[in-house]
Amino acid sequence: MRTDSSPGTLPAREHLPAGDAGTPVLDVVIPVYNEEKDLPPCVRRLHEHLARTFPYAFRITIADNASTDTTPLVAARLAAEIPEVGTVRLEQKGRGRALRTVWSASDAPVLAYMDVDLSTDLNALLPLVAPLISGHSDLAIGSRLARASRVVRGPKREFISRAYNLILRGSLQARFSDAQCGFKAIRRDVAQVLLPLVEDTGWFFDTELLVLAERAGLRIHEVPVDWVDDPDSTVHIVRTATEDLKGVWRVGKALATGSLPLDRLTRPFGDDPRDRELTGVPHGLARQLVGFCVVGGLSTLFYLVLYSAFRQAAGPQTANALALLVSAVANTAANRRLTFGVRGRGGAVRHQAQGLVVFGIGLALTSGSLAALNAAGDSPAHSTELAVLIAANLAATVLRFLLFRAWVFPDRTDTGPAPTAPVPTAPAPTAPAPMAARPAPAPYAWPHQAPTHLHATETTTSATTPLRPACPHSTDPGDTR
Repeated sequence: MRTDSSPGTLPAREHLPAGDAGTPVLDVVIPVYNEEKDLPPCVRRLHEHLARTFPYAFRITIADNASTDTTPLVAARLAAEIPEVGTVRLEQKGRGRALRTVWSASDAPVLAYMDVDLSTDLNALLPLVAPLISGHSDLAIGSRLARASRVVRGPKREFISRAYNLILRGSLQARFSDAQCGFKAIRRDVAQVLLPLVEDTGWFFDTELLVLAERAGLRIHEVPVDWVDDPDSTVHIVRTATEDLKGVWRVGKALATGSLPLDRLTRPFGDDPRDRELTGVPHGLARQLVGFCVVGGLSTLFYLVLYSAFRQAAGPQTANALALLVSAVANTAANRRLTFGVRGRGGAVRHQAQGLVVFGIGLALTSGSLAALNAAGDSPAHSTELAVLIAANLAATVLRFLLFRAWVFPDRTDTGPAPTAPVPTAPAPTAPAPMAARPAPAPYAWPHQAPTHLHATETTTSATTPLRPACPHSTDPGDTR
């Protein structure tokens, strides 16, 4: 998992301007591997749809993943024939590697990709990218598992897709519904700071990108899609499941240890500058209360179990002290990470020391309650002891939250005067840089720049394309969509 720092905190979202004539607002990437037969009809169908329905300038980029057939030649022909089509050649396989390469070098403010088989109905393309253009969302995905989606596919893929998403929800707490649909888009400013954190170069690239974006608090828009599967497609279940589980473990470990600087991806609250001029307003109070209550409830159960165990071998005061000490250390660690969002190991020792001071206050409250109970009567029942301890812990919990919020984990962003106007993190570009001046891992052949070493010409012209022609599907043995 990469831990290098991102360029900086994202600015507030803004509606993208229409731009100059010919400047692409959308760059749709089609990753391909040995698709010499399927590529031409699918690219022409996508181009026809965009030219007919998309209100902005666009580009279609064919990302060749080290094909060994004539796919590079076919892609070059399409780029020479259609001005809005470009091609990129990579010498290594990997869908994630292809998307990272093209997205990192593209000058379009909205970046998207779709599979070459175009299983997703293209009528969902404009709803997919519209929230990104308007500034409402940071990423957008097509979902085959939404209620309004209409999907035709076999039981094997249905099982794989739903089982995989259940794993993501259970292990990484993912809230998006469909990680594997090959129909996604992202704003370029988001991609520039998010891509350096994504390590995977294969099929897990999508999932890792979405999990990190969601954990960073970025907004993911979901679009129900109509999706028709290729029944003859081959899926290597064991290999795909193994790689995905490795990726889930790696990302989960990085998130648990706080080794990713996701706090640097946080968006300002709202797009109105007045939202950033408010002073004296607690940040995230509701979320912190919910998180603290959940952690507190679990800690209380943990404490009661420990107390009951220690009570078998020690007196009530000793059992209470030991149980409260162990649960307090666990409670401070959990609140540090989950409630107050402190990542990394910096300051962990100081936080635990301050937490022990808070523990001492809780110990005084609970021990005093036990002492008062024992003074009121001889040998009180165990159930009575638990009831008194629960009441004392409730009082200590309120005080603990106030001390955690104001002393142990204070909001450092509240110090200093609030800015009177939003400060952009980077100057807005006046014009997209020419592709020739942009470094890229692989040579590009954008419109009107067909490779000089390919001299074959396209001799077949297509007739008028129907609205939904029969389109060949991918037979890549590694396809897991």
